[in-house]
Amino acid sequence: MNPTGILVTGVGLALPGASRPADLLRSAPTAGEPAVDPAAVLGRRGLRYKDRASQLALCAARDGLRAAGLLADELTVPGGSVGVVVSSNLGNLDTVCGVADEIRELGVNGISPMGLPNASSNVIASSVAIRYGLRGPNLMVCNGATSGLDAVYWGAAMVAAGRAERILVVGVETRNRWVSGLSGAPEEQLLDGAVALVLERAEAAEARGAVGTAVLGRYARGAGEERCLDRLLDGSGEAPVAWFVPEGGPSTGRLAADVPRSDLSEVFGRSSGALGVLQCAAATGWFAANGADGRRPVLVTSGTDRDDAVAGFLLTPVGAAG
Repeated sequence: MNPTGILVTGVGLALPGASRPADLLRSAPTAGEPAVDPAAVLGRRGLRYKDRASQLALCAARDGLRAAGLLADELTVPGGSVGVVVSSNLGNLDTVCGVADEIRELGVNGISPMGLPNASSNVIASSVAIRYGLRGPNLMVCNGATSGLDAVYWGAAMVAAGRAERILVVGVETRNRWVSGLSGAPEEQLLDGAVALVLERAEAAEARGAVGTAVLGRYARGAGEERCLDRLLDGSGEAPVAWFVPEGGPSTGRLAADVPRSDLSEVFGRSSGALGVLQCAAATGWFAANGADGRRPVLVTSGTDRDDAVAGFLLTPVGAAG
């Protein structure tokens, strides 16, 4: 299934140095910006026993739902019409390692019954759903370099298949000594933040008077960057006007040299499972900052020939002819 035509109707950010999608186009690194304080964003109530990844996801989710017009004091649509897909490869690694340390040092009787549930890989997705009353499908994706775009794809596929009228997709990673140790990257080079997208059927958005910020176009996933780009850029549509590239840059020079390239990891830090969601949010920021630019799409890709797979999406501005 290639679920084209799904709208992005809301974007939420919990990132240092960025409060709106257009801010994702900045070129200066955010390493010196203050970290997001979830308690200042959401208030302390309900956060006490949540791990940082879940707290950041809750911040981005709230703002994404609000931006889409789905959340005021409470949901403005039935909770069963909204599902959740979260992508994070290492988001709760600190909890997992902390629990392992407690078992080693104190035995199983020393484990906190309040903290242990945070060691579950799906805790972020379930926390978001419970907090905001989202009773649709719930999925956690931990899938390596392509994880963020995989999450966007599965969210769009569920909408296209009628499993939900809209899906909240969240990408989140955290910065700590455990992630640094496992990845081999210094802590200051790691992302500490979350990004949320609301994906929605066009008719569902129209029925409630919502206007999208971008449209999901062609998607491809496979082994090798050239093969992925062959499937995305087969000559049947307009050439991309910009390219949000994988961490470390692409392995290929497939696109013309004058197509602007942006490696968001150079600005926000190595983003792992959050990258694809961040890239799609940045594409909506590009449209907001540069106008529709006719029919021309923005290309986003995650993963390179060094990884087990490469994934990519084309996004177009709302109102561009198909």
